[in-house]
Amino acid sequence: MLFPLESALTADPKTVAASGDYDIVIIGAGISGAIIAKQAAEAGKRVLILEAGTGANRTLAGYDDLLTTFYSAASKDNQSPFPLNANAAMPRSPLRKLQAGQTDSSTYIVQSGPYVSDTTYTRIFGGTTMHWEAKTPRLLRSDFKTRTIFGQGLDWPLSFEEIEDDYRLAEREIGVSANVDDQQYLGQTFPGDYVFPMRGLPLSYLDQQVNKGIEGTSVELHGKTYPLKVRPYPQGRNSIPNPAYDGGKGYRPIGAVDTHQVEEGGRCQGNTNCVPLCPVQARYHAGKTLAKAFAVNGKSSERLVELLSQAVASKVNIDPDSGKVRTIEVKVYKDPASAAHETITVKGKVFVLGAGAIETARLMLASGLPSTSGLVGRNLMDHAYLLNWALMPQICGTMRGTSSTGGIVDLRDGPFRERQAAFAIDIHNDGWGWATGAPTSDLLELVDDRNLHGADLRRGVIDRVSRQLLLAFMIEVMPVESNRITVDPQYTDPLGNMRPILSFTVPEYTMKGAAYGRHFARTVFARLGAQDHTYYDPSDFGYVDFEKQGYAIRGGNHLAGTHIMGTTKTNSVVDKNQRSWDHENLYLVGGGSMPTIGTANVTLTLAAMCFRSSRDILKYLH
Repeated sequence: MLFPLESALTADPKTVAASGDYDIVIIGAGISGAIIAKQAAEAGKRVLILEAGTGANRTLAGYDDLLTTFYSAASKDNQSPFPLNANAAMPRSPLRKLQAGQTDSSTYIVQSGPYVSDTTYTRIFGGTTMHWEAKTPRLLRSDFKTRTIFGQGLDWPLSFEEIEDDYRLAEREIGVSANVDDQQYLGQTFPGDYVFPMRGLPLSYLDQQVNKGIEGTSVELHGKTYPLKVRPYPQGRNSIPNPAYDGGKGYRPIGAVDTHQVEEGGRCQGNTNCVPLCPVQARYHAGKTLAKAFAVNGKSSERLVELLSQAVASKVNIDPDSGKVRTIEVKVYKDPASAAHETITVKGKVFVLGAGAIETARLMLASGLPSTSGLVGRNLMDHAYLLNWALMPQICGTMRGTSSTGGIVDLRDGPFRERQAAFAIDIHNDGWGWATGAPTSDLLELVDDRNLHGADLRRGVIDRVSRQLLLAFMIEVMPVESNRITVDPQYTDPLGNMRPILSFTVPEYTMKGAAYGRHFARTVFARLGAQDHTYYDPSDFGYVDFEKQGYAIRGGNHLAGTHIMGTTKTNSVVDKNQRSWDHENLYLVGGGSMPTIGTANVTLTLAAMCFRSSRDILKYLH
C-alpha cells in the first residue's frame, strides 16, 4: 500500500496553530483515529491527526528498524520493539509485587497495590495495533444485555442488531480471515450470503492434536452440559482472499505500507512473533487505514489530512458559555531524548479523543473534565488472563503458526454467567513463552540442572519445546466503578503532563471464573494425557488469593470502560455514538466507551463503533 510521501510529511506546528479551519481534530493515530480520519477525508472534510509518537514507522525502513530493535532485545515483551520515549511514555516491565496501600511510581503508570496489572498499550503511530495479536471475534448478542439477562455488569445503549452492519465494515477494513461456518456457535448467525473478506487460517497441528483429545467430550457447569471443540479464531491477518466476498467482487488485501511502492506484506507466513510485531506486515495495523486516509490527499485539490507527530495533547479547553470544546493545548517536542518543547493551541469544529482508554481518561481528568456523571476514568476493564501449561505426551509442532490460531470457546456464554465469568481459551502456538519465558528458560534448565550439552542438548530442547501446550484463559471482567484511572499533580512526565494512576482489583465474579478455569484446565490436560506444569508464584506481581487458592492473573491489553456509553448523562460519559453528553463537539472514541467486554478481544468492536461515530460526526458537521 502506497503511503504518499508528500502526505506523510509531518505538518509544521506553527502552521497548524495558525489554522482555524480544521473540520476534525483527532488525538491519536491508532485504529479509532485512523477509521474516523479515513471516513472524514473521503467525505471531503479537513482533518488534523495529532500523534504523540515520532511517526518514524510510517516508512517500511522505520518499521524494519522496530523489527531490528525487537530481534536484538534480550527481553522480548510487547513493548520491546519500541524505543524509549519519555515524552510519550508507555507501560513497560519490569513490575514488582505491591502490598495493600503501597504505590509504585517507578514505571509510567502509577499503580496502587495489592493487585498490579501488566496491561500495556503503545503510544506510537498505529497505536496498539502495532503489537496486537489480531484476533477479531465479535461480541455475542448476550454481551450487549448482561444486566438484563444475567443481572451482571451493564447493558449497552445499543443492540447487536444496531452494530451488525458496522461489524461488517470493520471486518472489511481490517481484512478479517475467517470462515462463517466456524463462527456460527452460541447463537452467532450471519446473513446467508455473507462471507469474510479472506478465507480462514487453518488450525495449527497443535490445535488439531488438542482437538483430537477433547472433541466428543463435554463438561458440566451449573447443571448444563457444554460439548468441547477447538475452533479457529477470526484473524486480522492476510490469508487467501475470498472470491465470493462482496457479492463476488472479491477482496484485495493490503500489504506493507511505505512512502514508495513496495511489494511486501503478503499472506501470513506463520511466524510466531505476531506479538509484538509481524515481520512481513501480513497482520493488520492502523497504518494501513491511515495510508488510505492520506491517499485521499493525492485525489483532492487540497490537502485534506495532516499529521502532526511528536505532539502530545495536554489540555482540553471548554467554552464556559456553550460547553463546546474551544481548543486543545498540545506540547510539541523536538527530540524524544529531550523534554524541550513548544506549546501550541489547536482549533477545530469537532474534536475526537482516540488515544486509548487510559490516555483519553487521563487527558480528560487532567483537563478538569470528569463529566456530569463523574464516571470519566471509572469502570476500567481489561480481560483477566489465567495461564495453564502442560507437556503433551507426543510431539505437537509447538512454535509453528501464528501466536494463536484456535481455541475452546464453548464457555463464552451460558446461564452460569449469572454466577461467574465466562471465558475463551486460547491455544498458544508459541509454547510456554508467556508463562515461563520459554524456550530460553528451557535451555537454561537443561544446561544448569541437567548438565546437557551438544547433541543431547539440541535433542532435549526440541523434545521439550515441541511438546509444550499453553492454555490462556481470557476471562470476562465486568465494570466496577472503583476500578479506575485517576491523576495527581505529584506524578508527571518530562513534559509536565500528569501520568495515569491505576487502581484495580480483580472482581470476585471474575475470580470465580478463574477458579473454574483452573479446574477446567486440569480436566483438559487429563483427557490429553498431558503433564500439568502450572505453578503460580506467591511473589508474582499479579498473584491473587481466592477461596484459599492462589492464581497469577495477567492483563490482556484489552482496555475498556473509562468513558462508558449509556442512555443519559447521569449514567455514562458518552452516548451510543460515542459523543460526549456534556460537550456536543467532543467524541471520546475507542474501547473506553464499551460498557462491557464479554469474551471478545476489543479491537473489532471498537472499530465498528468508530464507523458508527464517523457517520454521526459527518451528520453534525453537515
